[in-house]
Amino acid sequence: MENTEAVNALAALAQESRLAVFRLLVRHVPTGLTVGVIGERLDLPAPTLSFHLKTLAQAGLVRAVQEGRFVRYHAEMDRINTLISFLTDQCCGGNPQQCLSDKSQ
Repeated sequence: MENTEAVNALAALAQESRLAVFRLLVRHVPTGLTVGVIGERLDLPAPTLSFHLKTLAQAGLVRAVQEGRFVRYHAEMDRINTLISFLTDQCCGGNPQQCLSDKSQ
């Protein structure tokens, strides 16, 4: 992952409604949710939800699958895992085993 890709993904998540949409979709991996269900669960009007889903899709964080007259969205877990790895790849000087949280300190 390049810096620009990471910035785009983080920027997409840096908005309350988009973060809520993404977290909702993560809870429904691997089945995903239709646009109507997402809107109902988060109480978002269709135009607003469409805007947020488009932003998340452009960042590669969600993908849409057409199912007849419905569109189902899925969280792109590979993408978020790549982002997490990118953010932590130099953790503790490249020794990630040292980065484990130690609550006793």
